[in-house]
Amino acid sequence: MASSLVLVVNCGSSSIKFALVNPQKSEFIMEGVAERLGEKEADLKWIISGEKQSLALDEYANHKAALARILPKVQTVADGRLVAIGHRVVHGGEHFTEACILDEAPIAAIRDTAALAPLHNPANLLGIEAAMKLFPEVPHVAVFDTAFHQTLPDYAFRYAIPEKIYTEQGVRRYGFHGTSHRYVVEEAARLAGIDLANSGWLTAHLGNGCSTAAVMNGRSVDTSMGFTPLEGLVMGTRSGDVDPNLHGFLHRKLGWDLEKIDHMLNKESGLLGLSAGLSNDMRALEKARSEGNASARLAIDVFCYRLAKSLAGLACALERFDGIIFTGGIGENSVLIREKTASHLKLFGVAIDDELNRQNVGGKAGKIHQPGSPEIWVVPTNEERQIAVETLACIAE
Repeated sequence: MASSLVLVVNCGSSSIKFALVNPQKSEFIMEGVAERLGEKEADLKWIISGEKQSLALDEYANHKAALARILPKVQTVADGRLVAIGHRVVHGGEHFTEACILDEAPIAAIRDTAALAPLHNPANLLGIEAAMKLFPEVPHVAVFDTAFHQTLPDYAFRYAIPEKIYTEQGVRRYGFHGTSHRYVVEEAARLAGIDLANSGWLTAHLGNGCSTAAVMNGRSVDTSMGFTPLEGLVMGTRSGDVDPNLHGFLHRKLGWDLEKIDHMLNKESGLLGLSAGLSNDMRALEKARSEGNASARLAIDVFCYRLAKSLAGLACALERFDGIIFTGGIGENSVLIREKTASHLKLFGVAIDDELNRQNVGGKAGKIHQPGSPEIWVVPTNEERQIAVETLACIAE
């Protein structure tokens, strides 16, 4: 199946990202995005062989209408080699431990799990149902963000709350970014010449959303995100871990309702909140820090300390420690964040080579550690390629 192509579809509430992928190659044959779906100025943009193209969709075009324009173009470019469509699904709950071919039963299970990811799973379903109606003859496969973390032991995924809240409501730690964590740990082991089946890695996916994971012998054994993507690290606009009683305090002291508190923790906190509203973009904060902005400095300091603290804590889950992997927009490009995070991990023998650290930015994969240090790698993530690989493996079975 070396020449087989997979269309990877990632549906948001008002957008569709897509890529036509040959898993044997690093470059996408075609990729694009449909944006502002449901709005008057919905549009579609795509790139083929470096050439950018675009068109305006009908006013208030929905997911089905956008896919009806996308899929014929993909079929033309694929030239008969399209063998499957892989759909990113954010939350699989406890139903799914790996990718699966979509039919009535998995779709019903994804729908039942929508309460766990109300902003994501319904949008993912829109894309699945629209694509299946337009192309019923092509196998459709769901690849779940949460599936990679279904190997967590019970003592890592359970919360210390009454058991019936877990058994009846499914409240437990699920973890996210699983496709990215899986891809980069496999790639780092390959680049470092380390046997994945006998290795222990700490991974840091750092973007507007951030998470860490402990991966032992290629299997996730702990991760920073939990029941929702709000748990864990400081992120662009998400607070990460806070005292659970903060909700009660804000309600009693300020009269805030749950919706207002939820919005504050998810949309107004993180780097944006720490920087006094300056920015949730790490690039802007690094620039402001270099110019002496105290709020930007604090935001970066808290971000790096909490990241290092998470990595150190996750080390408890490993039987051996081979190294750390940085990925995501921040992890792949911020020399400063990698340097400051490593400075908090000296007890682990972690030491970054300054020159190598400066060299590995802008999508370059490479090692950035000093001799004698545990491995430290920058690995650009490629979730679309990983989804394509898992999709092909699923239909092959």
